[in-house]
Amino acid sequence: MEISSHDLLTVLHGMGFGALFMLAFSGALAELYRVSGPGAATLVSTREQTLLGFYLAAMVILAWFTVFSGAYIVYPWYRAVPPAGVADLADYPRRLLLSTGKTSEWHNVGMEWKEHVSWLAPIAITAVAYVTMKYGRAITHHKNMRMAVLGFALAAFVATGIAGAFGAFLNKYAPVRGGQTIVLMKGE
Repeated sequence: MEISSHDLLTVLHGMGFGALFMLAFSGALAELYRVSGPGAATLVSTREQTLLGFYLAAMVILAWFTVFSGAYIVYPWYRAVPPAGVADLADYPRRLLLSTGKTSEWHNVGMEWKEHVSWLAPIAITAVAYVTMKYGRAITHHKNMRMAVLGFALAAFVATGIAGAFGAFLNKYAPVRGGQTIVLMKGE
């Protein structure tokens, strides 16, 4: 069983950082709504507020790792330009997608989303974490602040979900390949 170094880093980007970030949303959205939703039953304790701050800080780190690993490690491999005369575009994902009308929209829509809009997720979750940690329990007293925090968290979730789905589809049609081969397990 083996994998290339490019495959491994692509998996780390999407299934590691990105998937963990998406999974963290289930807890974050529920907890943000619980502590700041209309008619919140009890005030949040200092301990609960501190734990929420750590949780959101971990999400911020995962979000930025996801975007930076995608933009500065995986994306340059995706954009590799084939040398003149190369007929097999399997090692040049962008060119492979653009080589036919059947797959060109995966680049024109999917990769463009990942290139630009996916940056919204770490920016939005950073804003959520900052406001939540700075204002703490005071958020419960300001409806507009609560709505903004929940709105930014939801925007980060939607942007991440769409980017992740596009990433999975793009990797199906034009996977990033290459790099050194890493042997995970030797067969008989």
